[in-house]
Amino acid sequence: MRLSKLSRLKTLHKYLTTQVLASLLLTVTVVTFVLLMGNVLKEILNLLIAGHARPAIVAEAVVLLIPFVWVFALPIALLTSTLLVFGRFSADQELTAARASGISLVSLIMPILLLSLFCCVLSAWFSMDLGPRSRVEYTGLRAELLANLATFQLPEGRFVNISTNYIVYTEKTQGRKLENVIILCVGQNTYISAPQASVSIDQTNQQVILNLLQARIVTTPTNGANLISSLDKWPIPISLNNLKKQGPPGPSDMTFLDLQNTLSQLCQLQQRIPQTVSTNQTQAALDAARKLPEDIEQIRVVMQRQLALAFAPFGFALVGIPLAIRVQRRETNIGVAVALALVLVYYGFVILAQQLSTRPEFYPHLIVWAPNLIFQAVGAVLLWRANRGV
Repeated sequence: MRLSKLSRLKTLHKYLTTQVLASLLLTVTVVTFVLLMGNVLKEILNLLIAGHARPAIVAEAVVLLIPFVWVFALPIALLTSTLLVFGRFSADQELTAARASGISLVSLIMPILLLSLFCCVLSAWFSMDLGPRSRVEYTGLRAELLANLATFQLPEGRFVNISTNYIVYTEKTQGRKLENVIILCVGQNTYISAPQASVSIDQTNQQVILNLLQARIVTTPTNGANLISSLDKWPIPISLNNLKKQGPPGPSDMTFLDLQNTLSQLCQLQQRIPQTVSTNQTQAALDAARKLPEDIEQIRVVMQRQLALAFAPFGFALVGIPLAIRVQRRETNIGVAVALALVLVYYGFVILAQQLSTRPEFYPHLIVWAPNLIFQAVGAVLLWRANRGV
């Protein structure tokens, strides 16, 4: 009798796992295609139609974006698969037959939960390493198609790591004219501010040169005493080749290790930047110093988001299985509709955390964990009730 029960359990395990895997592969393909359309078709396909890009470039762009898209496609596909498969399994009374044979729901779904944990490992790899690196490569590929020395511009209102030695902040950019520029020299304990600057291009050496006007330099030696000096003009050469290949990646395009290093650098810079201004120092310098906590919180939000998204497949599977059993519908459109509703709830918290990333007082880096905690807690309760037949 016991051998017969084990045989039936293995048969059910194989059947459910096969069904979920087949549905997972199909759903991943569909969701990936939909998400890719919003990126490649909008940015690269227009260049292909205009004759500025070859079909091979478009194919390369698609391949580079796939790991980045899978960060979101894999959890969504697993949720949809569990809803579809277990919705049919319950609607066809197969779950009732399994229970009549003495097989509990928990023992029945163990391979699916193990599959979700494996998806968590893949999701962590995509979210924390492969996805950001692929996104940077894609951005570099797009930049090469659009690269033009005459259109080089620094972004406004945020710190940009333009090389291994300099972090630059500019309050306003008008063509090649910059206003209220802040430069932090990494590893040199040097802080530079200039009310005005200009950008010039060295075509021969492929360099961008920042010409700082009325630069004020503050150096903090190891003894802690500030050394202040002023220069009418101080050019800073930056290799354009590196900028054209990579560009300054934003926090969302950094790997987890890069985010850790950047966070450490910004925390050190926050301690070195003067917290008061003199009559000769621009107010933008103080504003930039006050903006550092916001930049630090933004990086923390991205780091925690990458970690939280890695656990999304398990939470989706845990809530999707008992919810599908409770709904008891075998129609595909019902499963897809429920999946979309749950996805909106989950990623609504992620979007909320991103919107609050400049408000450290709301702890947005903890908000990104809220959907995981809610989904896993609700899923555990629903699974316990479904296992008891409640």
